[in-house]
Amino acid sequence: MGMHSQKDGRTALSEINVTPFVDVMLVLLVIFMVTAPILYHGVNVSLPRVESKPIPAAESSKKLVITIDKKGGISIDNKSVSLNKLKLRVRAVMKKRGQDVRKEHVFLRADASVPYGRVIEVMAEIKNAGVEKVGLITEPLGVKGRRAGSRR
Repeated sequence: MGMHSQKDGRTALSEINVTPFVDVMLVLLVIFMVTAPILYHGVNVSLPRVESKPIPAAESSKKLVITIDKKGGISIDNKSVSLNKLKLRVRAVMKKRGQDVRKEHVFLRADASVPYGRVIEVMAEIKNAGVEKVGLITEPLGVKGRRAGSRR
């Protein structure tokens, strides 16, 4: 529907053209679909599969994640760290992020083949750093063929 102008006979359109808006939204959707899987690059581990509730993505993205790979190697943010220096590194990373060590959660991702003793050693060092809340990251039972490095 148009509106007629009285003066010069031109018409003004009163409808909004949504085609450019839809085009931009589709481009943004494609960009997010392509980049979302590659946002999280981590150490490749095979997480144990258990039945549990997922952690909300907004909450887990802010937390410190420590990974133990198949060989027992420890890494924080894809940077390898020794067990002896883990306590200092955890404190330094959390201080850099402006987080309080005693109040924040730290998540531990350990490969399913890592001996229980190694996981406990790492957890003990995290606790020695002053962290009071340590969570363990696992895979949901129904997920097949998913590898670490990919998030829920």
